[in-house]
Amino acid sequence: MKVENSDVPTIFNPRKPRLSQSNAVLTSDHRPYGPFSHVLSRSESLCQPEDVEQVEQCQRRQLGVFKRLKNKCCSKHARKVYYGLCVTFFVTASWVGATHAIKYLYMYHPTKYPVLTGSGFNFSSIHQQTLMTYNAPFFTTWFCTNWTVLFFPLYFFCQLGSPNYQTPTDILGESVRNFRDRGFTAAHFLTRCCMFCMLWVFTNYLYIHALSILVATDALALFAINVCCVYLLSWVILHDQFVGVRIVAVILCSTGVALLAYMDAGITNKKKTMTGVLLAALAAAGSAVYKVMFKKMIGDATYGQVSLFFSLIGLLNAALLWPVCLVLYFSEVEILHWDRLPWMILLSASTLSLVANLLGNLSVAFTYDIFITFGLITAVPVSAAIDITIHDVQFYGMKLAGIILISIGFLLVMFPNNWPEYIFRLLRNIILLSHSARWSRKNRGLPPNPPKVEIDYRTGYIRSHLRSPSGRVR
Repeated sequence: MKVENSDVPTIFNPRKPRLSQSNAVLTSDHRPYGPFSHVLSRSESLCQPEDVEQVEQCQRRQLGVFKRLKNKCCSKHARKVYYGLCVTFFVTASWVGATHAIKYLYMYHPTKYPVLTGSGFNFSSIHQQTLMTYNAPFFTTWFCTNWTVLFFPLYFFCQLGSPNYQTPTDILGESVRNFRDRGFTAAHFLTRCCMFCMLWVFTNYLYIHALSILVATDALALFAINVCCVYLLSWVILHDQFVGVRIVAVILCSTGVALLAYMDAGITNKKKTMTGVLLAALAAAGSAVYKVMFKKMIGDATYGQVSLFFSLIGLLNAALLWPVCLVLYFSEVEILHWDRLPWMILLSASTLSLVANLLGNLSVAFTYDIFITFGLITAVPVSAAIDITIHDVQFYGMKLAGIILISIGFLLVMFPNNWPEYIFRLLRNIILLSHSARWSRKNRGLPPNPPKVEIDYRTGYIRSHLRSPSGRVR
């Protein structure tokens, strides 16, 4: 008879399946005849009914394990984790690429010209001096921010090509409808867009200007403290839950910033370094203010609303702030040589910055937010490897200690609110696996009867019941 699916035993409820006719031992009345009949009869006589049952039960248990493993590996949660790992990789690559491309703009000096020194006209008085061809942090900020105009067009075309097809009118209406339902008038909405545009440009300007002073890795590590600033502002403004370990993370990040501020020993270098550290720390604080105020004023927005909002920020930046670039250029505050402008580096920095912002704001649809945030801190060791290999930067002393403390604080602030419960679950699973492995070593070849492990969360005691095949408790 065939074994139905309901008769298949599971790990926690083993059953003994019935013996099928094909596995029955041949009796003396039903032995086959022929030249090899004695060999067949002997091999079949060695297979006892209990052994057949154990073999069938083991095979079905293995099939059940493989089926459960397949379901876990292809589940929705597993796919989100796979997408999250890819998002972390691309966020790290785009952040590192954009930061080092902007840093390279300040080191781009393609022209050298002779300069006469002293009163004489001998050849020893002539030396080569490098011409500074680019030192324009505000123009870089303005140019890179203009690319955020592409947010909504990219979202629009992706929606048109999606399986759940929508008309262009429906896509645009869905992006505007929720703003109108919340009571935003056109003037009110544009006013808030202008405010967020100024905050966005100010934050990016501070970060790009800090790159003219600091090493790229130092600027990335300092900008990573925006996660701690977001928690503090969310606790004060949005009344989020208080978590003690996150306060420890804030203290560690603050200590790391202080160590980076005093990492140079010289008086001149120390003042310059402190200025760069202050700019990068203010950029991190500005980014936190932007995120918390967006949550406070706009609330939970859809992907279409976020795309429309960023496109409007790019349009307002291009329309309102170009006179500032001209004023800084003609007043010679910023150095720009249009015939020697490194357009390829500017375009690379703008594209990578756009990719990083797209992943940071829209990839939540495919994965968990923690993978996006984690990509910011993984950019620090990758950037350090590039600085050590290409620019011969050395990380030691207070610089290394500051970066390590900021990284630890970043990881601590990502702890969930109920992190003690996760630790108890992890300990319970580890203890369960260890008891199961010990039981399997002592009872090798016997039918499975896994141990029962209980953890008292109030006292922390562990109660383990190892049952033998006979049913007695060990």
